[in-house]
Amino acid sequence: MAEQICILGSTGSIGSNALEVIRRNRELYSVLVLTANKNYRKLFEQCIEFKPQLAILACSESAEKFIQLVKKEQLSIEVKSGLRAINSAADHIGLNTVIAAIVGAAGLIPTMTAVNNGLKILLANKEALVMSGEIFIDAVRKHGATLLPVDSEHNAIFQSLPMTNDKAEPNTKGVSKILLTGSGGPFLDEPIAALEHKTPEQACAHPNWDMGRKISVDSATMMNKGLEYIEACYLFGLEPEQLQIVVHPQSIIHSMVSYVDGSVLAQLGNPDMKTPIAHCLAWPDRIDAGVEPLDFLKLASLEFCDTDFERFPCLELAIDAMKTGKNAPCILNAANEVAVEAFLDEKIKFTDIAKIIERVMKTSHFKQSNDLSQVIESDKTARESARSLVAELN
Repeated sequence: MAEQICILGSTGSIGSNALEVIRRNRELYSVLVLTANKNYRKLFEQCIEFKPQLAILACSESAEKFIQLVKKEQLSIEVKSGLRAINSAADHIGLNTVIAAIVGAAGLIPTMTAVNNGLKILLANKEALVMSGEIFIDAVRKHGATLLPVDSEHNAIFQSLPMTNDKAEPNTKGVSKILLTGSGGPFLDEPIAALEHKTPEQACAHPNWDMGRKISVDSATMMNKGLEYIEACYLFGLEPEQLQIVVHPQSIIHSMVSYVDGSVLAQLGNPDMKTPIAHCLAWPDRIDAGVEPLDFLKLASLEFCDTDFERFPCLELAIDAMKTGKNAPCILNAANEVAVEAFLDEKIKFTDIAKIIERVMKTSHFKQSNDLSQVIESDKTARESARSLVAELN
């Protein structure tokens, strides 16, 4: 029987890539639920092809337009709208697997619903884990969910570690260090003084990866790597000191695991998100992802360098937040989301992103979050602080 899939955020980069993989393996997977924010036209195209039972749009206005298209084409599909419907998408009867691809804090509650239902979860929404940390991991264990990392770096680490059991819990015995690679984004070789004047279009022009605008800006500031650093600590149960970030401009080695016996295991491949998506969908087996295999004879060189915190202050802020612990990662993430949105709306400069995050962190009171309500409250308070700072800079 085909695996029954829900894609949270099907119209984004990860969701679209996931459907490409499913298209190549239709005998193995069936799409039951698709969700989107506002892009009703793309969602409609996906529904025509994959014929899910349920489609959900967060935006009610977009949902009304979507319903008209559904009626016109006489599609047999249930349509819901609003955040409550998005948050309960993983409650749909018959689901086996949820691909958590909603960007940002908005993905926390719908992903946690999948966790609480004990489903197989392909986690592409790093912010959910960054925000809730041990609460998320404890819920995965409590409800018997299977958590598989889709982010290329975490997926590479996952592939380089032995598994403890059939619930995909990695065994880190004998690990001395995790080497988390990052491309350095579009501004790696730019003069630091020039960063202040970079535009959203320039920040979103990633040299290797095709990503959404928010994630692309995070890559340009290397906050994306900082969030991945935090996520890796929670995913693999490691202390911050066991992780090292290495800049690797070619994005061929997606991460490495260094063992105490001197061995280093790495996962390599062309920079294409369909590879980790296919790996997680089929785990512990393998399926065709439609990705061109790596040709080592065409590789000119593989370069590595240390991180530059003067160039990438957001990365240092993220590392400090993980070392601080408590609700610091949640506050960091909230401030970053507000600052990135303001930059994309051309309300602040590129270099203001780090300044706003730093000021929010310095003025915040860090405390332990014991449940999701406290996580959400920390997120809300940090956003309010960040928005005030954006207003000051306008």
